[in-house]
Amino acid sequence: MSDSKGKMLWGGRFSGGSADVTKRISSSVHFDGRMYEQDIEGSKAHARMLGKMGVLKEDEVDAVVRGLDGILNDIGSGKFVFSEELEDVHMNIESELTRRIGDAGKRLHTARSRNDQVALDMRLYLRKEISAVRTLITGLMSIIVGLSEKNMDAVMPGYTHLQVAQPVRFSHHVLVYAWQLARDLERLSAAERACGSMPLGSGALAGVNYGNDREFLMKELGFDRVAENSMDAVSDRDFALDFLYFASVLGSHLSRFCEELVLWSSSEFGYIRLADGVTTGSSIMPQKRNPDVAELIRGKSGRLYGNLFSLLTIMKGLPLAYNRDMQEDKEPLFDSVDTVKICLEGMAEMLSGMEVNARRMKESVYRNYSTATDVADYLVGKGVPFRESHEIVGRIVAHCEEKGLDFFNLDAKTLRGFSGAFGDDAVGYFNPESSVERKVSAGGTSGSSVKGQAARLREIIKLYS
Repeated sequence: MSDSKGKMLWGGRFSGGSADVTKRISSSVHFDGRMYEQDIEGSKAHARMLGKMGVLKEDEVDAVVRGLDGILNDIGSGKFVFSEELEDVHMNIESELTRRIGDAGKRLHTARSRNDQVALDMRLYLRKEISAVRTLITGLMSIIVGLSEKNMDAVMPGYTHLQVAQPVRFSHHVLVYAWQLARDLERLSAAERACGSMPLGSGALAGVNYGNDREFLMKELGFDRVAENSMDAVSDRDFALDFLYFASVLGSHLSRFCEELVLWSSSEFGYIRLADGVTTGSSIMPQKRNPDVAELIRGKSGRLYGNLFSLLTIMKGLPLAYNRDMQEDKEPLFDSVDTVKICLEGMAEMLSGMEVNARRMKESVYRNYSTATDVADYLVGKGVPFRESHEIVGRIVAHCEEKGLDFFNLDAKTLRGFSGAFGDDAVGYFNPESSVERKVSAGGTSGSSVKGQAARLREIIKLYS
């Protein structure tokens, strides 16, 4: 950070200049420049507070606000060029403000430090991005609920251990991911609440020697509360960690969904077809339709995890209060914000154009004895202990495998050869399409349950929208 003569703005006690490597390793404007709107917003509020306290005259406050608005417009229009020499977004803006309006620009930094300034900017920035992310999540949830409602009666195999387990509605299956996103919204709201503590006015760490009005700043900037401890205010990055944790869990959820989309779109499954716009071809194999968007989103979960662990590691051994290590907090945070947004956009695009092959799902559910549990439950209803009924149905499955028989078309006579408890009505319990309606427990895969889930999810979407 240097003035117009090349002297560093903090360099009063130094006789020599910084080494080139020191300048290069210290510079952060190439990434923290994205917080320019928040930096200017905070500076305008700070100027008004200084005017209220008599530190700045009314005409000086007006000059500062006009100057900052001019800089804001110039940055937004691309006319402003950030200088790596000035290290960060804060000093770039302050230096330009001073150049434009003179001494009033130099007085703006009274009663604040870059430590509380950056803590403020990061909270303001993250609060804005959280709002944008929330909109993307609720939009994706709406698409998933719509996909469920459109395909309410499609029946597919449910899996455990990636082996066919029991029939479920496709609509029930995809709503799992809407419920996961609903929990992600709760975690996102927790991160937003963590951003609600207003740090400005804490100074470098000990507070400031000027009368200031932090309640005024809190209201001007839309915070919930004033940070109670000045050292905590400048050294706290819990709010960023909360967002990175949210992003990691969200990444896990999206990755699991993408894994299923990759499997379902394969020729072996054939349950869905992804649109051309979200698939790519092969440079050598002309027939290929690769689910690249799903694979990339699946891969980006590792990136989100890495950003969380990066900041945890940066913060874990730092003595109070501020340390320059904390400059490394922004790139993991910014990268996770960008990654979350592009992943949510990619998921929405994939699901919006996805075709569901209900016929192929039905064919699959008629393989691998998917209603064996229903048959065992039938015997329980006839008074057979479950462990005994489990054994009986297991022998039926083994018999079908040995003889090459169709499990789903066994007649009552054959069944009574395994247990006299089988009646003529037992045959209906082998039908996978009626199996889903026999699931009467709350939260199950019956039509009424799935419709109820969709309605509740739409209420959640409305709550967060």
